[in-house]
Amino acid sequence: MTDTLSHRQKMLTFGGILLAMFLGALDQTIVSTALPRIVADLHGLDRFTWVATAYLVASTALVPIYGKLADMYSRRTIEVVAVSVFLLGSGLCGLAGEFGPLPLLGDGMTQLVVFRAVQGLGGAGLFAMAFIIIADLFPPAERGRYQGFTGAVFGTSSVLGPLLGGFLTDRGTGLIPGVAGWRLVFYVNLPLGLVALWFIVSQMPPLRPRTAPKPFDFVSALLLVAGLGPLVVALQLNRAQYGWTAPLTLGLLGGALVALALFVVRSLRHENPILNFSLFNNKVFRTANAALFLMGGAFLGVIIFEPLFMVNVLGESATRAGVSLIPLSLGVVTGSLLAGQMVSRFGHYKYWMLGGLTLLLGGLSLLATMPPTVQYHQVLMYLAVCGLGLGPTMPLYTLAVQNATDPRLVGQATSASQFFRQIGGALAASALGAVLSFTLAHELPATAAAAPRPTVVAEGPVVAAGAPSPATRAAFSKAIGRIYLFTIFLVVGGFVTTLFIPELPLRKTNDGPPAGGGE
Repeated sequence: MTDTLSHRQKMLTFGGILLAMFLGALDQTIVSTALPRIVADLHGLDRFTWVATAYLVASTALVPIYGKLADMYSRRTIEVVAVSVFLLGSGLCGLAGEFGPLPLLGDGMTQLVVFRAVQGLGGAGLFAMAFIIIADLFPPAERGRYQGFTGAVFGTSSVLGPLLGGFLTDRGTGLIPGVAGWRLVFYVNLPLGLVALWFIVSQMPPLRPRTAPKPFDFVSALLLVAGLGPLVVALQLNRAQYGWTAPLTLGLLGGALVALALFVVRSLRHENPILNFSLFNNKVFRTANAALFLMGGAFLGVIIFEPLFMVNVLGESATRAGVSLIPLSLGVVTGSLLAGQMVSRFGHYKYWMLGGLTLLLGGLSLLATMPPTVQYHQVLMYLAVCGLGLGPTMPLYTLAVQNATDPRLVGQATSASQFFRQIGGALAASALGAVLSFTLAHELPATAAAAPRPTVVAEGPVVAAGAPSPATRAAFSKAIGRIYLFTIFLVVGGFVTTLFIPELPLRKTNDGPPAGGGE
């Protein structure tokens, strides 16, 4: 399919895809820094969590659909659509509230929530299509070294996002006359996205499917969105207001269950399903995605709750709490690149997966046993170890799935891997947030218990300002220790699951049947 492409064409296409992926990864971290200022300007404190939830719902629900479309139509066309929708959403987010309340869209904060959903519709494709197109450009035996760069993209964006977001929010006002600094957090996507579009349109080959497309199943697509949307919203609800037995929570979960059950029935009967359930007959696909489900939760467990420890136990500023994640990001970059290079050179991806998980378990054990008197620099070292362990999990599970999958279904298989990672993260974030709230409710004294509690949202925790009291330090230390202990169980589960992933030889071509079968 791409054998006739020159190395230069492949690398230019690869660069454009990584730049588009960087846009989506940067957006996940840059916006959280600007949220307090956005909420203040748009007077929307009561809806601030929906800025994150709207994006998460849209991006999660559309991932499997992008995978199916990539198996049916030109990959280039789908990528151009994804980037264009993301840029449209970014521009609209920057304009939210500029013209006052609008018909149907309401005030500025409601506009922002709607436009973030539009942005999420495109953002889903930025991640899914990156891995799918890389699979087209390079055979599995070479793919590891290139997929390793995807982990580097995530790591780099997690460092640059908060720094750039803080700079634009605090000092960006006036760079463009009459434009508030926080709006530049969204506008910065436009020039980067246009460069990515130029690369994709001018350098990327069409990458058409291997078989003639059949009619797209719109009914299944609607059922999938109708199921995943309420599911993600239910997981993101504030448990202090809507517990697991609250009517709204139960209604959303019940509706999601019915829609997803209908989606499965429809998919099993339709000749061209959005997700071909025969993929689950493949042992590599089953076990790798089960591990990804657990690892998605482990990743969020580290990245969401560590800043809470820094602020509420060590008494660090929000800025220093954000900076403390840099060693984690650098570890992810290093681990991802190193594992990708080593797998392409020596093979045996499973060894590197297990080695990474072993490192991650060591780092999490250190985090779980931190006393309230731990030093700032010690936490940074523990996070670096965790990052080195997390790095190989980004590219290698996806590589294993792609290597074992029929090339005609690589889009669906790849997007399914991303989907299971995201859903695992959403479920774990909700469960770990419940652990936090439960522990604080029992550990804080009555006077402190009456104080507002930190809220965990998809784009990071909201923490209270001010030096923590000794009681607060002790309570948060115990709560976050329990969270990391829970995260260790997730990683142990991922480790055990990974042991059962068949080690198949990496194919040296993109043509032909999957390696070894993996049944």
